[in-house]
Amino acid sequence: MKISTKGRYGLTIMMELSGRFGEGPTSLKSIAEKNQLSEHYLEQLIAPLRNAGLVKSIRGAYGGYILAREPMTITAGDVIRVLEGPISPVDFTEEDDPAKRDLWMRIRNSIAEVLDSTTLQDLISYKEDTESDSYMFYI
Repeated sequence: MKISTKGRYGLTIMMELSGRFGEGPTSLKSIAEKNQLSEHYLEQLIAPLRNAGLVKSIRGAYGGYILAREPMTITAGDVIRVLEGPISPVDFTEEDDPAKRDLWMRIRNSIAEVLDSTTLQDLISYKEDTESDSYMFYI
């Protein structure tokens, strides 16, 4: 299973909103500029996230998007499933060999376990920790 740009950029949106949780709405334009992504593409990704109840849109001059729930209650699996569909390395109906079917199911379950046990809060905490560990050199 390969996660497409839909899933990767969707996680980027959600991490940005998580990092600003409680600070008010964030525009897609600011997310696109900060991450050097297409605002138009992000607009296509935000609709399914909103329809799934993961984000809320705020209208108006200072509008944008906010998380619908706290970052610790939304998992990477929630986001990936909305944007990519079911998590599965292969179509199990095509696999006749029970041994190989079992292998694919164990792989699927392992991937799902990692995605479902990783919250947006985990991702932004990790990002903040790794950014604070970097060194700044001046010449």
